[in-house]
Amino acid sequence: MVIGRDKELSLLKKIINDNSSHFLAVYGRRRIGKTYLIREAYEERFTFQHAGLFEGTLKEQLFAFETSIKDAGGESSKNPQSWLEAFENLKELIRNSKEKKKIIFIDELSWMDTPKSNLLTALEHFWNSWASARKDIVLIACASATSWMLSKVVHNKGGLYNRLTEQINLQPFSLAECEEYMRVNGLSFNKEQILQYYMIFGGVPYYWSFLEKGFSLAQNVDRIIFQKDAPLKDEFKYLYASIFKNPDMHLKIIKALSLKKVGMTREEIIESINIANSGELTKKLEELESCGFIRKYYAFGMKKKNAVYQLIDCFTLFYYRFLMNEPTDEHFWSNQINTPAVNTWMGYAFERVGLMHIEQIKQKLGISGVYTDVNSWYCRADKDNGIAGSQIDLLIVRKDKVINLCEMKYSNTEYTITQKVDKNIKNKINDLIVSTGTKYAIYPTLVTTYGMVDNSYSGNIQSVVTMDDLFKYKDN
Repeated sequence: MVIGRDKELSLLKKIINDNSSHFLAVYGRRRIGKTYLIREAYEERFTFQHAGLFEGTLKEQLFAFETSIKDAGGESSKNPQSWLEAFENLKELIRNSKEKKKIIFIDELSWMDTPKSNLLTALEHFWNSWASARKDIVLIACASATSWMLSKVVHNKGGLYNRLTEQINLQPFSLAECEEYMRVNGLSFNKEQILQYYMIFGGVPYYWSFLEKGFSLAQNVDRIIFQKDAPLKDEFKYLYASIFKNPDMHLKIIKALSLKKVGMTREEIIESINIANSGELTKKLEELESCGFIRKYYAFGMKKKNAVYQLIDCFTLFYYRFLMNEPTDEHFWSNQINTPAVNTWMGYAFERVGLMHIEQIKQKLGISGVYTDVNSWYCRADKDNGIAGSQIDLLIVRKDKVINLCEMKYSNTEYTITQKVDKNIKNKINDLIVSTGTKYAIYPTLVTTYGMVDNSYSGNIQSVVTMDDLFKYKDN
């Protein structure tokens, strides 16, 4: 059963029921469920399906491709020596197929693109000179290397320019979709437990498939990550290596960003990792952003050139907090509950979850239809101008000239606005006004798990968004 992919399923089923050929690109990070979605949508009814080999040579890739043709019932008079020959053999398989719609599924296309292989030239020739002229072909190209797909296929400036008929950028599950996944699979965890698991793994469906009945959440985390033969013990090693051919620089950037909550400017990244200010750095940042590991934003009131890059991938954040030093305790997570390290991480991770559910926050605030800019914000202390120095978790800057200044607070119970917290919020409002000169109305907004204790300071909070609100499905 496919969960939470209604729009994508509708598109996939629509394109096999018309009288034209389609070229569809499907991309999204590793483990997001691309292959599962396509196989479920078409119920394995492929004329041809193939997956590229990770780190395979050209010769190995061609051999595997020809093997897939034979597995699909095709015959070949000779083993292909090039991709042009390999796609000629694929044409012959298609010609002999009696299927009304010939569904061609090529998975992990980026792995097939070995140096000087001319794969894209052959793909261009196959589609432009032959497949697109027919009315019965659905060609699906899929890859986890999102940056490769975007540059080589989606935004191709050569023979594939503007040739795609559709594209699907598959996104992680929301909290609501994860809750539905748990229900469908008979797993009895409450919202707080689902939220905690989401703070570790985000909405990547594959990671949720390891949860088992009969174990507490902490026991599940130990079993999945920390035990000797845990299935995801080495996941981080493969996560970036499977997406980027040379991930060393990507990882240096990610590690630097993991140390700064609100993110870093380009100049701060350069200084932190001692890298040249070059086009290569721009490329690495764009690749990390396109794959969903980081986000780029412009802090309200600051110059557009001062973009801030912020780590938003939950599992990467968890890795640098708890896995980088390879703990040997097989019950590490169970033994860390309620420690300062975990409590600090929970606060940090909850903010990331909030950033992934902006639409749900806007929905609760009743501003779904209002155009907004969304970002974090910070300023350094400037006593001469009465600026204390602030970090703001989330600003929702609205076209109706209102700013929701969001404080995101993880708590096991209702959150209490103390005198200290109240003063801190007032300082942030002052810093924002003085630093930016904004005339917008500023509404203090609390995003938390169980709501807010009613006391003498709570009246200063304009709106409260709870965990239940984050679990809502987005309005269509």
